Order: sequence, then structure tokens, then C-alpha cells
Amino acid sequence: MLSEALEHLVRGIVDNPDDVRVSAKTLRRGDLLEVRVHPDDLGRVIGRGGRTARALRTVIGALAAEGPVRVDVVDVDRR
Repeated sequence: MLSEALEHLVRGIVDNPDDVRVSAKTLRRGDLLEVRVHPDDLGRVIGRGGRTARALRTVIGALAAEGPVRVDVVDVDRR
């Protein structure tokens, strides 16, 4: 559910919504949602001074029912 919500939010921000991929991983300290976007959209998702990324983390953190959730933003070219 969280990954779908995050994907929906990010697709509304970017110019290349087809390149948005969200993968969920369970780690020892909580869940990790990794957002992959087109390199041209990386600045839009991060925002000026990280404001947009921080806002996305806040919204997903509020939606999370159990435990902490970490959100990482990377471009499509990075592995």
C-alpha cells in the first residue's frame, strides 16, 4: 500500500511518469522504499534544498501503520 501511494505521488510530480519505479524492501530497522526516476526528473523529486523529498517522506511516514519507513530517491541509471 505504501509503495503504491508513493508511486502515485511521484508520478504526479515528474515529466516521465512511465520511468517511475518503487521497490519495497524489509530491513532490520524497518521498511525501505526505493524510488527510481528518470535522470531528468531527479531534481523535481528531490526539490530545492530537499523540500519535496522531505515532504514525500513525511506523508509516507504518516501513512505507515507499523514501524519506521525510509524513502530513498535514486535515478534510473544508478544501480
